[in-house]
Amino acid sequence: MKLNLREQDPDVFKSIENEIKRQQTVIELIPSENFVSPAVLEALGSVLTNKYSEGYPGNRYYGGTENVDVVENLAIERAKKLFQAEHVNVQPLSGAPANLAAYFALLKPGETILGMDLSHGGHLTHGHPVTFMSKIFRFVRYKTDLTSGLIDYENLRQMAIAEKPKMILVGYSAYSREINYEKIKKIADEVNAYTMADIAHIAGLIAAGVMNNPVPIFDIVTTTTHKTLRGPRGGMIFCKEIHAKKVDKTVFPGLQGGPHENNIAAKAVAFGEALQPEFKTYAKRILKNAKVLENKLKEFNFKIVFGTTDNHLLLLDLQNKNITGKEAQELLDRVNITCNKNMIPDDPRSPLDPSGIRLGTPAMTTRGFGENEFAQIAEFINRAIENRNNENELQKIKDEIIALTAQFPIY
Repeated sequence: MKLNLREQDPDVFKSIENEIKRQQTVIELIPSENFVSPAVLEALGSVLTNKYSEGYPGNRYYGGTENVDVVENLAIERAKKLFQAEHVNVQPLSGAPANLAAYFALLKPGETILGMDLSHGGHLTHGHPVTFMSKIFRFVRYKTDLTSGLIDYENLRQMAIAEKPKMILVGYSAYSREINYEKIKKIADEVNAYTMADIAHIAGLIAAGVMNNPVPIFDIVTTTTHKTLRGPRGGMIFCKEIHAKKVDKTVFPGLQGGPHENNIAAKAVAFGEALQPEFKTYAKRILKNAKVLENKLKEFNFKIVFGTTDNHLLLLDLQNKNITGKEAQELLDRVNITCNKNMIPDDPRSPLDPSGIRLGTPAMTTRGFGENEFAQIAEFINRAIENRNNENELQKIKDEIIALTAQFPIY
């Protein structure tokens, strides 16, 4: 076996090199993406990938697990400290499997889950009809108030009383406002329902103490470990101690076999980073940068869905700009701005060509972009859309972006 990737597989090596170049030269605005530290990358590519360790620390089905037990326990204890959790399972492979495990741990097939509508900021795994979960559980979807931009808690309460859900689920992938978890808990208690939150997008902001934390309040909380938490791609489940055995048995052996201990090691490293004072500073900068981006885009007459942002992301309704979300995504790609097309509430268009785009500040905040740079980003976006048919101007914008990103190396 050859000792390095360049010799072993030059085709894969070249693709990775090209991806490094792409990441370095673009303004990354996809809210769910971020840049992990070299230490996280090192753990992810470590020899722990060689080790099978079905089971949990101290109770494995394989020998030779003393070192991975240490690593997994570190991840668990650090996560508990970050989120004030009674119990943590760090083995879920990603967010969707974590959500599936949460449903199966507490519910029976056919029971009702009250969750957020996809077009109003929810996630596919919250019961969208295209998912297998929607065939197993009965999902009812609540929406936001289009005037205030907030969840309509009284409407949610009336739906809960009428539908009698076994679980009330909150969390989002494109919603830009804070959530009142205490109010949700009160509604759930009234109808005798479990409470679940999916904090995948805002986990890092919660860990840093700059957004509300549902973990001490809710029965069960799921998250990914990348996005604002700035760890490897993976999942995690928090729950009350009373649900711990059910959650662990549902993850393994219910849904998964051997955990990916190299990934868990990378999670442990990322959680260790999130416990440092610098991480709180980083989280505050994410929010400041998002507010600057919002205010500057409003100057250019962009419509901010939900009215404003309380977190790391913005959802733009582009209907007044006479461009679709797909067209805007492809246009911005051409000038080295990466974002994603996204549905807006009750979107008249299809998910593959919706009316909006979604923007986020975590990745470029990691790279060192501050308020001045995010004001520039808004200008770049406006210039590109205003000059969508002017190839010379688009090339000029791209050149400016390449020059700007060169000042902020990733690694």
